[in-house]
Amino acid sequence: DLEKTLGSLSGSIPSSCLLVSFLAGKKIDSIEAQLSNAARVIRVMPNTPMTLAEGMSALSAGRRATKEDIEWVSDFLSSAGKVIVVPEEQQDTVTALSGSGPAYFFAMVEAMARAGEKLGLSKEDSMIAAQQVLIGAAAMVRKSGKDPKTLRENVTSPNGTTHAALSVFENRDFPTTVYEAMEAARNRSIELSK
Repeated sequence: DLEKTLGSLSGSIPSSCLLVSFLAGKKIDSIEAQLSNAARVIRVMPNTPMTLAEGMSALSAGRRATKEDIEWVSDFLSSAGKVIVVPEEQQDTVTALSGSGPAYFFAMVEAMARAGEKLGLSKEDSMIAAQQVLIGAAAMVRKSGKDPKTLRENVTSPNGTTHAALSVFENRDFPTTVYEAMEAARNRSIELSK
């Protein structure tokens, strides 16, 4: 239980301490309230790709955290990927987008590989192709200087194969499905913080 742990440690945490919390759903106020001193708190929502230095971390500063604290934590986390600083009230949305986000892409790779296999490719070739499509598409979004809409339009010939596939996504209202999934994740994050 976080409250008991912080309560028992509060006397031994020096006021000069910077406490960096990676605990999902634990608000800065609740952490600060458990500390009887003036320890500074920064809340971070990372994601699992940081294990490969391709992560996304969002940090929010507590009321006692300094500009130098924010810069230090940001510099430290940047060795594991990209870092943004957001107001704490946006952390639930960050959790839905980048905290849970890798799982959405893992599910897409799984689904594409499974479809490739059902359509006749070997399991191994299907997985290799699905993985490389994700890696290549992500690299194009990051490095091409073009927005995702333009990149999508550039690969979609009128009445071509990509158009046929995207029409299925459109008919199933893919953007709304993504929004509703992220909204569910955000709402669950809000519930966990209560």
